[in-house]
Amino acid sequence: MLFEPIALREVRARNRIVVSPMCQYSANDGHVTDWHLVHLGKFAQGGAGIVFMEATAVEARGRITHGDTGIWSDSQIDGLKRIAAFVKSQGAIPAIQLAHAGRKASMARPWYGNGPLTQADLARGDKPWQIVAPSDTSIGDEWLKPKAMDKRELDEVKDAFVAAAKRAHQAGFEIVELHAAHGYLLHTFLSPLSNQRKDEYGGSRETRMRFPLEVAQAVRAAWPAQKPLFLRVSSIDDVEGGWSLEDTIAFAKELRELGVDVIDCSSGGILGSATAATKTLLKRVPGFQIPFAERIRKEAGVKTMAVGLILTAQQAEDALRNESADLIAVGREALYDPNWPVHAALALGVDPEYAHWPQQYGWWLTRRDGLLKKLGVNR
Repeated sequence: MLFEPIALREVRARNRIVVSPMCQYSANDGHVTDWHLVHLGKFAQGGAGIVFMEATAVEARGRITHGDTGIWSDSQIDGLKRIAAFVKSQGAIPAIQLAHAGRKASMARPWYGNGPLTQADLARGDKPWQIVAPSDTSIGDEWLKPKAMDKRELDEVKDAFVAAAKRAHQAGFEIVELHAAHGYLLHTFLSPLSNQRKDEYGGSRETRMRFPLEVAQAVRAAWPAQKPLFLRVSSIDDVEGGWSLEDTIAFAKELRELGVDVIDCSSGGILGSATAATKTLLKRVPGFQIPFAERIRKEAGVKTMAVGLILTAQQAEDALRNESADLIAVGREALYDPNWPVHAALALGVDPEYAHWPQQYGWWLTRRDGLLKKLGVNR
């Protein structure tokens, strides 16, 4: 099943393998570089069905770090267009995640600390900027204090997501995903740990969902009807008193009604860095988030994407056969092995002749196998 094509609206992916959005923190004032082209191009050559551009900021103030990619300006379209075109030329579907970091904006790049900006960051020229969030509570004592967003700023951010989706279409992306996970802006509206608003955008679960749902509705209206819309959630906050799986199922039902096609089921990140090792309730084991994708899929009646420590082809295949998810996302495993999809095809016995590989590689590899066989080498 991992290598069965899947139709999402009028977009058809060649298999169920998705390369997750993974920030590279290597952009130039929001503009992509050759690094991004080669980085994402490898995954398309490696046989993935869908390749996601990293979390791409819809506003300059919505970047996580100074190195984040952006889509808030028309000047950023051409670089993104080059990436989308190459990914498509290799048979993969180009996709992009639209994001706003909220109170996690204006922080240090991971290799410089992955936390609040320090004097060393300032000396490198990475200056802080004003950040925004649903409430004026910071992540912690050393973190920047955000400005609580007023109604005008809510409208500005919603408009920024819409404008970003239109630019993504101009750039040639076939799928857009809204980032509502890992403690970034949309997630912080959902979680009771970060949303202390007293107006119509805070309080009960229904009112905390209001702004993310408004953004999803506005983007769906602006994004071409033939193209699918994904949304990434933290299925649980994974800390006491936080957003729960039952909350996510209710949210997913509303998103389905608005025309969201796939729920990307991650977890955590409401406190501290999304990638740092923080204290959690849920044990990190291979496939630990697959049960979230399964419950959301079955109880909300929407397609889901499983992600998180999915390491082997058989693990991915089993998740699909068990009807736990419709798509399988790999991230760090793809960094370790950009050819993870074609290696998975070999492991599952569906591509003994290297037909899933780029023609330029497959031609050589069939002859390599013949030579190794003659030499008596079993690989």
